[in-house]
Amino acid sequence: MLDTYYITIFNHYKKRFKKQSIRIALIYIISLEFSIIIALGAFFLAFANQMKMATMSVTKFWVLLSLIGLFIIFKNWMRYNGKKRNILNAKLKVKGTSVYLLWLLPVSFFAMALIFLQTQ
Repeated sequence: MLDTYYITIFNHYKKRFKKQSIRIALIYIISLEFSIIIALGAFFLAFANQMKMATMSVTKFWVLLSLIGLFIIFKNWMRYNGKKRNILNAKLKVKGTSVYLLWLLPVSFFAMALIFLQTQ
């Protein structure tokens, strides 16, 4: 699913920005994955806090999220290198997915994370 989002963003910006479309698509997929991770983490942190479970401190939570963020950056940088991108581009079936809707996904996940973090 994330591969199709990456290729859709890549192909949309390839017409206008040529080489920069690779960087734009990479930034998009990193922000999408990180927003999903932060929303899930904030949900579980808020859930554990409401249930009065002592799992980890808030400082350790943010350190863990930053380490996961670094892992996501390096994973996507290696994964969507030239050969994988060409294979995904060849397998892509043309769909009418709105690019604006795709950009709203990370924003909505970040908004959900903020809502979950306010419940503490």
